Amino acid sequence: MARLTQKQKGILLMIFSALLFSSMQIAVRLSGGRIPVMEQVFFRNSISLIVAFILIRRNYLSVFGPRKYQKWLFGRSFFGFLGVITVFYASNNAAQADVAILSKLSPFLVTLFAVIFLKEKLSKIQIPALLLAFGGAVLVANPSFNSNLWPLAMAFISSVTSGVAYTLLSYFKDKVNALTVIMHFSTFSMVSSIPFMLADFVWPTPFELGCLLAIGLFGSFGQICLTYAYRMAPASEVSVYNYAGIPFSMVLGFLFLGEGISPTSLAGGALVVAASVMVYLYSGRKARTAQIQDKREP
Repeated sequence: MARLTQKQKGILLMIFSALLFSSMQIAVRLSGGRIPVMEQVFFRNSISLIVAFILIRRNYLSVFGPRKYQKWLFGRSFFGFLGVITVFYASNNAAQADVAILSKLSPFLVTLFAVIFLKEKLSKIQIPALLLAFGGAVLVANPSFNSNLWPLAMAFISSVTSGVAYTLLSYFKDKVNALTVIMHFSTFSMVSSIPFMLADFVWPTPFELGCLLAIGLFGSFGQICLTYAYRMAPASEVSVYNYAGIPFSMVLGFLFLGEGISPTSLAGGALVVAASVMVYLYSGRKARTAQIQDKREP
């Protein structure tokens, strides 16, 4: 049997990460009838903190990163914390497929933020891709659709805050280890959620406790799979497979929550996926062209 290449391993890890995050959304919804959002956020990050700390100690890495990068690390942690709160609120109050579609706008928002703040230029394919992606978002957020507009707005805000967090992540490349970034984010989020959790704490039933533990485990290992997927292969080659989270959320929402899938959701999801595939194919062709030109040069 042929061994998997690094790229194939990265693709599998990315798809598995998408499945884990979709499963986390279901656990959030199943425990959300009584359990407040900030209690869910606390469990999500406390378990992630434990997992990250174990891996950091095993690999002899810095726990919270160098002092000179702390303001950037706190920025990433703050926006990531807001992203978790808003996506958990959306998962508790909207259809899982809609939450997945809107939260997947992050890569396109990263592109916009890079243009605005990092002065990067848009490629000729990114403009139509952005229009397609936001067109898909408009279809999903159609006021006549089954989900309420406010939770969908929270899902969109989640994609914005995650976009800022991912933009900051690009700054840490070759500066701060990915596990250290996860540890910093998990610690910040856990500590920040404690006052809100204590003010509105609900003692969970055994079933709810199982859901809370599942939130933490699915979220932790989803993040780890995502991190190592990007280590196995270039982001341009594996990031598109993160959109597997959209069909995963549709299927899991139907199986566990009995959620139907509207034609507008299917159309919106198709536009978002089409936009990501456009960018993926263009990036791959551009990279191959550059390699051919490099080989031709003496």
